[in-house]
Amino acid sequence: MQVKAYLEITMKIDDANRPAAAKVYTDYRTPFLKEIKGALTKELLIREEDVQVLHGFDSAEHAAAYLESDMFKNDVFVRLKPLWSAPPEVKIYTVA
Repeated sequence: MQVKAYLEITMKIDDANRPAAAKVYTDYRTPFLKEIKGALTKELLIREEDVQVLHGFDSAEHAAAYLESDMFKNDVFVRLKPLWSAPPEVKIYTVA
């Protein structure tokens, strides 16, 4: 399958909390790819000013549905929230 949509979550995370955030990424990367409908890719992008997780999906609908999934709401979100120094930015893009 080909990526048709991206879910981008941009987080402000202090340097001291970045190893914990990276652990959340690695802990959930494989379950995300195996269990979330339409999930195709997941990449961790690190910049000096923020951290992004870029999720590739087969549709924008599946990208939006992930944000409402038990995995996101009860696991990923819960573990990441204490690490944020500001609320995250969440965007969904459709591939043209």
